[in-house]
Amino acid sequence: MHHPTLCAVAVGLLSALPGVQAAGLYTKSSPVLQLDGKDYDRLVAKSNYTSIVEFYAPWCGHCQNLKPAYEKAAKNLDGLAKVVAVNCDEESNKPFCGNMGVQGFPTLKIVRPKKGGGKPFVEDYQGQRTASAIVEAVVQRINNNVVKIEDKNLDKFLSEKNETAKAILFTDKGVTSALMKGLALDFLDVITIGQARNKEAKTVETFGVTKFPTLLLLPGGDAPGIVYDGEIKKDAMVKFLSQAGEPNPDPAPVKAKGDKKKKDKKPTASSKTKSQTSSSETSSATAESETKTQSETATQNAPVIVETALPIPAIHTHEKLIKECLTEKSHTCVLAFVNNSEDEKAQRALTGLSELAFKYAQSKRHLFPFFEIPKTNEGASSILKSLDLNGDVEIVAINARRGWWRHYEAADFGHENIESWIDAIRLSEGVKKKLPEGIVAISVEETKPEPTPEEAPEATPDATESVTSSEEAAPVTPEASSTDASTDSTETEATQTTD
Repeated sequence: MHHPTLCAVAVGLLSALPGVQAAGLYTKSSPVLQLDGKDYDRLVAKSNYTSIVEFYAPWCGHCQNLKPAYEKAAKNLDGLAKVVAVNCDEESNKPFCGNMGVQGFPTLKIVRPKKGGGKPFVEDYQGQRTASAIVEAVVQRINNNVVKIEDKNLDKFLSEKNETAKAILFTDKGVTSALMKGLALDFLDVITIGQARNKEAKTVETFGVTKFPTLLLLPGGDAPGIVYDGEIKKDAMVKFLSQAGEPNPDPAPVKAKGDKKKKDKKPTASSKTKSQTSSSETSSATAESETKTQSETATQNAPVIVETALPIPAIHTHEKLIKECLTEKSHTCVLAFVNNSEDEKAQRALTGLSELAFKYAQSKRHLFPFFEIPKTNEGASSILKSLDLNGDVEIVAINARRGWWRHYEAADFGHENIESWIDAIRLSEGVKKKLPEGIVAISVEETKPEPTPEEAPEATPDATESVTSSEEAAPVTPEASSTDASTDSTETEATQTTD
């Protein structure tokens, strides 16, 4: 009886504290951008800028402790990235927080836009809760649209889109700063931003640069270049570059991708009904023409109209799992271990994988296979135990040949998050863990009956004869040795070929 009362009193006291009201932890003057769930898509998901989003509750002590460091990070990232907070204690935000996979407070997620458009990459921030660590993690994920200019590609850089304005930063630094990445995002598709090192003698001599850093604006065409003589600060540099083109609004207008346009143009039930109604009000000739056009359009679009991707194949036996993914010659496999494929969480994970597999199949790009592994598979529990995984849904990538594995650690199993994880594997980004002993070799032996002398690990006739002779430490007659070795070698080679 006492515990509920004490909890109610504690919540009441926390609510009465300054800055812990339902309005949230952050005041209007805070450098942290406060959003509702309805604003996320417009201001974060469709932005050109990388964002870090804190999902919090005002009564959460850890959230209150994080506030000073989070606000300091927001000041340091001003103009470079977005530092955002969402109050999950507000009723209107609770569905959104749930959809983002928030299970505790505070939860931090980094949202990185995808180059060329599309839904952004979302990953959980697992680093230290200090301003410097947060800033470092976000800066590393700012997209770099700055062109690296060298003597060998200078002519190409200047000739492409000659009428479009360009800007070059001449510097003695070998890396691209967050400031330049931010400028390139501000003027994305408006001014091409490049960077040249002082070691590029031809480039430096071409523009007569004598000090570093120097920012040069080329307005386009035959107009002479303009040298910037102000401070190396973003606001001043943006103002300088704005004479050649206006910076992008934030969020930048979303450009529809080609495949999205095709999707948007697919005939729907409502559009067909509307078209049929319209044609009934026109002349018979017009109706016939429209019907023909609709028929042609449907025929053209038919190959790309697929309502749902096919489910990924399921492996129900340990022997099949070993054959597909756990032999010494097996390449990368993505395995989704699920308790119940009908569970909502499992459905989301399996759907995300199937959609991704379908996407790669449509683009005819090679991708490693995906498999559903029900936990009724007798080998699933031993594998998960070896990897120290015990969730209802676990997705792992395993390369038995090279002996590594990677775990999908995000709470959200949406298509975009899984694709981001898969892309990291394809590009060899991130840390690969060493496979524990027994996943490949021991598991293979466990699925077979007790090995006889003829079924020794080595498949060569010499090894077979050696093990055969050692069974009873007795000599083997030539006839027995020849027959047994020949038979076993043939069977082993056939099995290897099948695998």
